Amino acid sequence: MSTTDATWLPFEGFTIPTGLTRYLWLFAVTTYGVGDGVTTAIIVWVSPLYREANPILTAAIGASGGFGLLAVKILAVGFCAGISLWGVRDDDRFLLYLPPVALTVIGVTATLHNLSLLL
Repeated sequence: MSTTDATWLPFEGFTIPTGLTRYLWLFAVTTYGVGDGVTTAIIVWVSPLYREANPILTAAIGASGGFGLLAVKILAVGFCAGISLWGVRDDDRFLLYLPPVALTVIGVTATLHNLSLLL
């Protein structure tokens, strides 16, 4: 005898937006995750002149190396994705679009700064 209802869906009544939101998240992951992540890794492990300025990343890299850097990036993107999904649930466009836009701005800024240090 089963007490679960297989027809119940936790997200019934709304859909995940596509189109613009998908492109915003693609830019966010590309600039923040890949761009900033790769340039930060190059600075930390290749450049003898510079070191990581973010104390959270410094601690994570010191404790776990590259996995620590990757873990912090994944946690940041996951946290922002959760806020964005909260915006979907509440039909709040501000909460939907702000996290990927903020990550994109941070990613572009950090990547350009890191590239200026490397060049």
